[in-house]
Amino acid sequence: MSSLDPAALINVLPEILLVVLALMVMGLDLLWPAGRKRDLGLVSAAGMIVVLIASFLWPGDGQPVWGGMIQADLLARLFRILFLVAGILTSLISMDMKGLKQEGEYYAMIIIATMGMGLMATANDFLMLYVAMEMTSITQYLLVGYMRREARSVEAGIKYFLFGAVTSTVMLFGLSFFYGFTGQTNYAGVRMGLFNPAIDTGAVLVALILIAVGFGFKIAAVPFHFWTPDTYEGAPTPVTAFISVASKAAGFAVLFRVLNVVFPVGVPQSEWTNLMETLAIVTMTLGNVLAIPQTNIKRLLAYSSIAQAGYVLIGVAAVSSLGVASALFYLAVYVITNIGAFAGVIAVANRLGSDDIRAFAGLSRRSPYLALMILVAFLSLGGVPPTAGFVGKLFLFQAAVGQGLIRLAVIGVLNVIVGLYYYLMVLKVMYVDRGEEEVEVPVSAPLAWTLAVSAAGVMLLGIFAHPWYNIALRAAAVLFPG
Repeated sequence: MSSLDPAALINVLPEILLVVLALMVMGLDLLWPAGRKRDLGLVSAAGMIVVLIASFLWPGDGQPVWGGMIQADLLARLFRILFLVAGILTSLISMDMKGLKQEGEYYAMIIIATMGMGLMATANDFLMLYVAMEMTSITQYLLVGYMRREARSVEAGIKYFLFGAVTSTVMLFGLSFFYGFTGQTNYAGVRMGLFNPAIDTGAVLVALILIAVGFGFKIAAVPFHFWTPDTYEGAPTPVTAFISVASKAAGFAVLFRVLNVVFPVGVPQSEWTNLMETLAIVTMTLGNVLAIPQTNIKRLLAYSSIAQAGYVLIGVAAVSSLGVASALFYLAVYVITNIGAFAGVIAVANRLGSDDIRAFAGLSRRSPYLALMILVAFLSLGGVPPTAGFVGKLFLFQAAVGQGLIRLAVIGVLNVIVGLYYYLMVLKVMYVDRGEEEVEVPVSAPLAWTLAVSAAGVMLLGIFAHPWYNIALRAAAVLFPG
């Protein structure tokens, strides 16, 4: 297909529109006076809503385009929607964060990172995948260290960059193995090339482990999680929210496609299934255990994020359409839930200047609406019915049991119980404890809307889960057509 074919352009229409939006935001930044630059957040959010609508109206045909490098099928389109929702909500919660300078380049980087994630989800070639991952990573390095006058932000940015650079190099080395094995970079070409009986299965497994380093960094899986607590604590809170949900979802988008499209031929499925099962167990267990002693809410949510990655890995290890659909559904739940939680953190930090859990003492009396919204988010993260977090975990465990992974499902249930302890600990501080000075915590309009959207989404996805889950099943069928 010619690269000038309109069908090829439609398949990357969201990314084209995001480039236009980023340029518009930068242009307005030059034209608007300093007092009006707060509205750049509204422009960014509204622009991404337009892109979201356009992706529904002109979804593309799902066929490989641009020389087979892009495939915007239903699975990729659903991930694009998750990234856009995360970008919209992040732009809104950024508008009133104390100490965050409202500049066009900040919102432009969020938009470009969203575009990079969309390309990661649609990538059908290792070259496109690597370019998309670097585009996403570089903008995130800059966003994490964006508050240049804050030592913690600069330190977090440097740590994130160093870890990212090393894991990216290791992953690229692994990808080069597959080009050496097959002479191909296209996923389908690599898959066909691995039929060659002369290729050593052990060498393919080594290459898989190398690229798993890059994917593991993106999703914050153990043992590639070391950057997470310091980065989450030091980064501007809206950036922390964005990385915790969008970057993680992008990593899983790549993981689903690469593992299920490329590797079933070259590596016996049981081998990488065992690898994913082990990663899931270690990741969710370590994340939950290390979250318990935390006194800083952002560090607690960082370890919670690691544990959540472990739950999603259950769906990856299940190696089935049910597993992928369950993981996709859970990621959707996690995106809206975690951004709601971080919106609450921003509201408290703006008023009290602290991210300490003790700052939330008596919040139910100071700001009942804010406390209620945080309550819904934390109950969903903990997996309490009837929230979407409970339903999502149920789908994941069901997928594991369906594939005979009984041990993995049991350990997952035990981890949910452990995780529920520290979520309830924060809620106990909000509703039972009394603070030294219980001052009112105001909630700005953008934060209030974000909290409302998050809480409504959590309840709707929990009560009316099956229509959304059925869409996820249709998307998973792309990887399991049989």
